[in-house]
Amino acid sequence: MNHIHRNNRELFIEDVSCQQISKEYGTPVFAYSRAAIEQAWKAFDSALSGRPHLVCYAMKANSNIAIINILAQLGSGFDIVSGGELERVRAGGGDMSKVVFSGVGKTRDEMALALEAKIHCFNVESLGEIEVLAEVAAAHGVRAAVSVRVNPDVDAKTHPYISTGLRDNKFGISVEEAEQAYRRIADLPSLEIVGMDCHIGSQLTEISPYRDALRHLLTLCDKLSDQGIVLNHLDLGGGQGIRYKDESTLDLNTWASAMYEEIGTRDLEIIVEPGRSIVGNSGVLLTQVNYLKHSDDKNFAVIDAAMNDLIRPALYSAWQDIVPVFDTGVATRLYDVVGPICESSDFLGKDRDLSLATGDLLAVLSAGAYGFCMSSNYNTRPRAAEVIIDKSEIHLVRQREQVQDLFAGECILPS
Repeated sequence: MNHIHRNNRELFIEDVSCQQISKEYGTPVFAYSRAAIEQAWKAFDSALSGRPHLVCYAMKANSNIAIINILAQLGSGFDIVSGGELERVRAGGGDMSKVVFSGVGKTRDEMALALEAKIHCFNVESLGEIEVLAEVAAAHGVRAAVSVRVNPDVDAKTHPYISTGLRDNKFGISVEEAEQAYRRIADLPSLEIVGMDCHIGSQLTEISPYRDALRHLLTLCDKLSDQGIVLNHLDLGGGQGIRYKDESTLDLNTWASAMYEEIGTRDLEIIVEPGRSIVGNSGVLLTQVNYLKHSDDKNFAVIDAAMNDLIRPALYSAWQDIVPVFDTGVATRLYDVVGPICESSDFLGKDRDLSLATGDLLAVLSAGAYGFCMSSNYNTRPRAAEVIIDKSEIHLVRQREQVQDLFAGECILPS
């Protein structure tokens, strides 16, 4: 079901018009469909139903605590990469025993916080981290559950900035080092081996890289088993792509069947860490056209959203569809859709065929992931409001920042 749709040429999210959202909460504003989020999470849960599994939402994609709470109510686990994200899970009512802690730079304080919260496990990413975690766990008188993130040196064929499974990426431990890492963990009394983890990148649209990575992991699992090191779970990571334009996305049932075929009869719980694929197409960024600039060479639509609200186009050259909230059906022009920030990289879309007038509303689609969570206050711009649409109701889940909030913690030097 498409929860973002047109009704009499006007864009709706579930049963609410985008015009109504902008009237009540202004622009720019991020608006998400609750039903779309729930449907996407349930699709993973259903696809993996053939054996014990845990769907851990990778909350870096969108960390609003209302979204965390929606997923917690479904029974979701959470993949975190910082102590701050752990506190967001707590605030959103998430189950700490379903939290996996990833990331290459965990601090001692973050490790202690996670141990006190009794999370499911740590995905360790270096030999140095293993030693530090062992020290922190011993100081707290507990055993830390550990899964090694293995870097299988598999090309996910995605943008270099979101590729994580190649040898020259900073993530994980090489297959060659991983066996040594597991033997070292087995020797440390404050650590307990529970699993193996792998994440090769984001916005993946083919099954073959998943198969290639999994085969590397299973070979290592079998070698460890022969040495008496038994794993409880296998974490396949996330990275399943969404449709921004015309991409062919993965069929989750086919993907899960392929993974289960490779795993065979091995007694392993499956953990997955989807993020973008849960929230990406649940949301839009609504923005208003402030000015139109025309010349012989270029047309610009200057909007009130900017790269501080949505940095993906500037950072990754990412393409997201931009559509008018009202489809007038009249003649179009080719526009660069740009923001007011003093950077030439401040654009949300280039060469877009649009019919526009000053004051029109635009919707940037597929804005539920890596939108607000990557936003900033550059140019002293307050960050946007966030709302969740639940059938015919609009729920404000983050208030728009005020300018005074941005420098409340600053002070002037004494005379």
